[in-house]
Amino acid sequence: MPIIRCSARAILLDGDELILIKRTKPGRDPYWVAVGGGVEASDPSLEDALHREVFEELGGKLSRAELVHLITDVLEDGVGVQHIFAARLERMDIEARTGAEFDKPERGGYEVVRVPFTTEAIGQLNLMPPELAAFAAGNVEAIKAVLDVRVRAS
Repeated sequence: MPIIRCSARAILLDGDELILIKRTKPGRDPYWVAVGGGVEASDPSLEDALHREVFEELGGKLSRAELVHLITDVLEDGVGVQHIFAARLERMDIEARTGAEFDKPERGGYEVVRVPFTTEAIGQLNLMPPELAAFAAGNVEAIKAVLDVRVRAS
């Protein structure tokens, strides 16, 4: 089956806190999603797509991003692949966010939230997709370790 949709999302840490988007839609229980979204044809790479999405959704800039996981979804006409990065937030300015979704009230609310980056805190959320929730909750220490490894100069 062909890959028909790619996205880049971040398990995004600011210190010891996980930055998520709380989604609220009429007629549906609230749920949380990782920052990120679809890869566009104009994005030079998956990581560039992630940086663009972090800016659009948070007015944010990353200091580090490492690809750590893939989630594959079977769709009607092919396959969707979510590229999951572990990332550290360098800065954020909610007033600077630019995503088109914020101008569409029919899409519901997009609240930026901080939660402790612990297995227990993640387990208390309706974090979507469930595969992401399981991966993040089951790999808290490993994700921190990946982000704390010093990068050697080339």
